[in-house]
Amino acid sequence: MNFMTIMLQAAPAAPVAAQQGSMWSSLLMIVMLFVVMYFFMIRPQRKQQKELDNFRNSLAKGQKVVTAGGIYGVVKEINERDILMEVDGNVTLRVDKSAIMRDPRQ
Repeated sequence: MNFMTIMLQAAPAAPVAAQQGSMWSSLLMIVMLFVVMYFFMIRPQRKQQKELDNFRNSLAKGQKVVTAGGIYGVVKEINERDILMEVDGNVTLRVDKSAIMRDPRQ
């Protein structure tokens, strides 16, 4: 066996090792991307949704609220899925609890 034959047989091994290293670094980058997305997008959104759910569950009669459509009113009656809110004078609206967005004082 001469020197050139040995070199040709050993040559393909080097790029395979480089490709495997590249594969691991690419995989690591994808994992890091998901971690960053979780901490900057998914986690804060879940926290905000949890606070909104707690607010909706703690509604009380006489509390001022704002709907998703921007209607301000005062809670008059609370049911399991909806509320009755007084908008102005004797005008009342039955609104789904999921439409209640926030307390206007915030």
